[in-house]
Amino acid sequence: MSVVTTARLPLFPLNSVLFPGLVLPLNIFEERYRAMMRDLLKTGTDASGPSEGEDGDEPRRFAVVAIRDGREVAPTAPGFPDPTATAEKGPAAGFGADPAQAFHRVGCVADAATIRERSDGSFEVLATGTTRIRILSVDASGPYLTAEVEELPEEPGEEAGALAEGVLRAFRSYQKRLAGARERSLAGTADLPDEPSVVSYLVAAAAVLDVPAKQRLLQAPDTATRLREELQLLRTETAVIRHLPSLPAVDLTRSPTSPN
Repeated sequence: MSVVTTARLPLFPLNSVLFPGLVLPLNIFEERYRAMMRDLLKTGTDASGPSEGEDGDEPRRFAVVAIRDGREVAPTAPGFPDPTATAEKGPAAGFGADPAQAFHRVGCVADAATIRERSDGSFEVLATGTTRIRILSVDASGPYLTAEVEELPEEPGEEAGALAEGVLRAFRSYQKRLAGARERSLAGTADLPDEPSVVSYLVAAAAVLDVPAKQRLLQAPDTATRLREELQLLRTETAVIRHLPSLPAVDLTRSPTSPN
C-alpha cells in the first residue's frame, strides 16, 4: 500500500494552469504575494547563506492552482457598480468567504529557482512546475493563503507509448495550421521528448485551449487518458482551423478555442 505524501505550501492562484516541467515567470506586485516571496527567500538560507535572489539549498516551493471564481488581484480601490464600496484586503481578498471553493482542487507544485526583489518592493520570479497535487484544505489565517496538499502520482495507463507517438504527429499537424502564431508554438518540435508523460504535459501547455480544457488535462487519472483526450482535441482544433482559411492563425491564439 503506497503512502500518500502531504505538505502545507503557500498557495498561488492564477487564471491559468501550470503543468509539471513547464516554466512559470511571475511578476509579483501585490502585497500578499510579496509576503509569500519574502518568506520563500528565507528557505534554505541562514545568516551566512545566499542573499536575496540567489539559489538556496532547499527548493522554494509553492502550490499553483487555477482560479474557478474570483480574481488574481484584489481590488485596491472602490469600483463599479458601487463606487463607495470598500476595497477588499487580506489573503483571501477576491476569493469569497470560502476561498477553497474558488479554486480547482488539482494543481501543480512550483519550484522557484529565481526570486529577485526590485527596488520598489515587487518581485521577479522564475519557477518550474514539478509535481501534481490535490488541495485538501485552504488556510487564510496568515498574510497569504496556504494549503494542505497531497501529491498525485502520475500513472502511465495502457498504451501510453503508442498514444504519445500519435499525439506528437497530431501536434505537428496542429502547429502547421498555427504557423502564423510562432509565440504559441513549441520551438524545435522534432526534438520533443518521447517520454509519454512529458509529451502529455508539453502538448497540454502549448495547445491553444481554455482553462477548463487545460484543467481537465492536468487532472486526468493517468498519462494515457490525458494523451487520448489530447489526440481528440488536437484533431478537432486542427479541423476547425482548416475550415477557417480567412482567419489568420495568429488571431486564433488571442482567445481560446472551444474544445467541443
